[in-house]
Amino acid sequence: MKSIRNILHIWYDELTAVFKDKGILMFILFVPLVYPLLYTWVYTNEVVREVPAVVIDENRTAQSREFIRMVDAAPDVKIVAHCNTTAEAEELLRRREAFGIIRIPESFSRDLWRGEQTRVGVYCEMSSMLYYKALLLATTKVSLEMNADIKVERYCAGTTDRQDEVARMPIEYDYVALYNPQSGFAAFLIPPVLLLILQQTLLLGIGMSAGDTRERFRGSLIPFHRDYKNPVHIVLGKAAVYFGVYFVMAVYAFTVVTHGFALPKLGDFATLALFVTPFLLSCIFMAMVLSAFVWRREDCIMLFVSLSVPLLFISGISWPWASVPPFWKAVSMAFPSTLGMNGYVRIQAMGTTLQDVAFEFRGLWIQTGIYFVMACLLYRRQIRQIARRHSRK
Repeated sequence: MKSIRNILHIWYDELTAVFKDKGILMFILFVPLVYPLLYTWVYTNEVVREVPAVVIDENRTAQSREFIRMVDAAPDVKIVAHCNTTAEAEELLRRREAFGIIRIPESFSRDLWRGEQTRVGVYCEMSSMLYYKALLLATTKVSLEMNADIKVERYCAGTTDRQDEVARMPIEYDYVALYNPQSGFAAFLIPPVLLLILQQTLLLGIGMSAGDTRERFRGSLIPFHRDYKNPVHIVLGKAAVYFGVYFVMAVYAFTVVTHGFALPKLGDFATLALFVTPFLLSCIFMAMVLSAFVWRREDCIMLFVSLSVPLLFISGISWPWASVPPFWKAVSMAFPSTLGMNGYVRIQAMGTTLQDVAFEFRGLWIQTGIYFVMACLLYRRQIRQIARRHSRK
């Protein structure tokens, strides 16, 4: 009963400190509530459409104009200008009035008439890979369609419409992106980012709380109170506050954000709840361990905010895991976000079960155990330092 009373007292102290501090509240309530909505709203359109492009038509024939017309009719590209020289087209790119250049050579129709292979130059500003993707896919599709028309015109004289159709596409195919049919950017990026937001805001909130405690108690992570004698009680009491708040935040991200913006949702809610439990616990205990490096409230911002983008890249979500160097793979496995994001995407977007993400699930529980022990050792050291300080007096 005494142990339970101590844990409850520590829980109450931490809860009171958190809800009295506007800075901590901003990180553990405002950011997890608003950032998912903001990020998802920014990518609501999912795909880039009508990318402005300019044309340099050196051929000026019916065939070149047909190629340009078909590209302009594609939903991904919009022809905004016709230029006479490359310098003129590059100037429009510098002014950001266009993001790509399509150059049709002077020999375009002559090469086709002779039965020779011709080329169309496609140049794109690389400030965004989505511009490049839209321009390349549109021009490639138009090229394939014109290839089929030329093939039918030359080699299928006197044939029926059905024979022409078969000649155009001997093997019929249909392209559907698995688990992301619309090939949308939000459906690809937002689900893992939701987990990263939870981890990073926990690091910031717990780090700011630790910095505030150090400022109030002369560099100590715990107050000078008789209930703060057992490191296990301290860790459990503090963790209970953040786990309760963040479990609600996780449910909010899984339901409100996912349903509100029509993100992929094939996973079972019970599976998600079971998976997110070790993820949140490992994040909380890791934040307690890393709070040893926080001496002022502002330190946590400098330490943890800069980790967000690197953690996203080395997690294997935005960059293929097989291409991540072994060193950075090892570094990424120290953070719950790597296992959490990969497991969450598979559950939420692919409808997998806990057995299918057993590696990530077990890994999160292992991280939970390791960081729990490390947090207990950290607070044990703090307790001994306080005891030595009082014994000198």
